[in-house]
Amino acid sequence: MTTLMVADDHPLFREAIAAVIAAGLPESRLLEADSLAQAMQLAERLEADLDLLLLDLGLPDAAGLEGLARLRQALPGLPVAILSAEQDRRTVLEAIELGAVGYIPKSTPREDLLAALERILEGDLYLPPQVMRRPPSPAPATDRSLPASLETRLARLTDKQLEVLERLHRGASNKGIARELDIAETTVKTHVSAILRRLGVKSRVQAVLLAGELDLAAYRAERRGR
Repeated sequence: MTTLMVADDHPLFREAIAAVIAAGLPESRLLEADSLAQAMQLAERLEADLDLLLLDLGLPDAAGLEGLARLRQALPGLPVAILSAEQDRRTVLEAIELGAVGYIPKSTPREDLLAALERILEGDLYLPPQVMRRPPSPAPATDRSLPASLETRLARLTDKQLEVLERLHRGASNKGIARELDIAETTVKTHVSAILRRLGVKSRVQAVLLAGELDLAAYRAERRGR
């Protein structure tokens, strides 16, 4: 049996999540906590049997990503996904950088929420597509050119690697990228490793942050026209 926990201080939201999970994941059980302290106490007792902790960023005893940081330090082996109303892309990526296995906005429709949970429970990373697809902030009108260092690094990528990077930026998983590009998932992993190496970054999150500095689709079109 799959065991999940939701840590949220709003009883109505916990009830709603319980109803969704009961209907969509009937072979699972859901534990509830209304504070970080209670969540940590339960998790420490059940860590070996707890498959996923769903953590709100607005708990009264842990503001923002502080709760995630404390959980990762105390229970590094526990999978934690963020379930929050906050939809800022940088917050999403910072959460993943801190070790979250997924980030699910509270506005996510029921079916998409269940699909996200299933992906996470299968060991895949989940990023919210509707947040990751948002275009980056436009550069100041006085200078829309790429920084020389960034353009040099992007020039090292092949066209296929740029396609993969663009989909990483949207929040797609390796499986999703493989389906979109009609290539093997192992090939996607190879491309991701090469992208990190050629961009000079250590994680896919850092690559996504770097990609957020420009319009990748426009860059690819410009490069094809050269």
